[in-house]
Amino acid sequence: MKVVILSGGFGTRLSEYTESIPKPMVTIGGKPMLWHIMNHYASFGYKDFYLALGYKAEVVKEYFLNYRSLNSDFSVSLETGTISHYNSPPVDWNVTLVNTGLNTLTGGRVLRMKEYIDGETFMLTYGDGLSNINIQKLVEFHKSHGKMATITAVHPAARFGELDLIGNKVESFEEKPQIREGWINGGFMVLNPEFLDLIEGDQTILEKKPLETVAKKSELMAFKHDGFWQCMDTKRDRDHLEELYISGTAPWIQ
Repeated sequence: MKVVILSGGFGTRLSEYTESIPKPMVTIGGKPMLWHIMNHYASFGYKDFYLALGYKAEVVKEYFLNYRSLNSDFSVSLETGTISHYNSPPVDWNVTLVNTGLNTLTGGRVLRMKEYIDGETFMLTYGDGLSNINIQKLVEFHKSHGKMATITAVHPAARFGELDLIGNKVESFEEKPQIREGWINGGFMVLNPEFLDLIEGDQTILEKKPLETVAKKSELMAFKHDGFWQCMDTKRDRDHLEELYISGTAPWIQ
């Protein structure tokens, strides 16, 4: 099954990084957020990726064009131009990079992928959210209910640390825990090809008419994920993800 990743937003709330690179290329542990998302899908055997590019598309293209050199040691003969790579990572992903327009909205970016989706059921997610969701169980859930669309419902992370108090005594402290009540759209969707017929054009917001319509038609199901999920909207979010990675406790790493 193909995996489409929305990778073209401006990331204005991460302006510390996104003046020069697109949001999905902001690094966590030295690798782009986009790489972490793709690596999670790949750990379940889904390795056919379609990236919907927009803002600073050339940065993403250059990364994947030079992927082996950026992720391994190498020697280059200045006389012949021959390059020999060493310790090259064994990655068997297929990555298709598609320009979907600078100002195209989320729904429009998905619609522009139609010719690559080729009438198949496909997965879709955002290029700024990490999770330890079981992708195989998500796909099985979608196949089981027979509806047009599945979104992953997640508990958002709290903005601040949570204190467990008994009187004035702090029994426990948890930095940015998952909120235990309430559900939001966490991405990690599975969509039947006819979903694309609900998208009118470049200025369609995915989360408005298309998803609202399938919900009204009782064609939208939610795969509930109680585990880790974190988007990267701000520098604080990015720093939190970096801390998890450095500490060796990143839940999204298989």
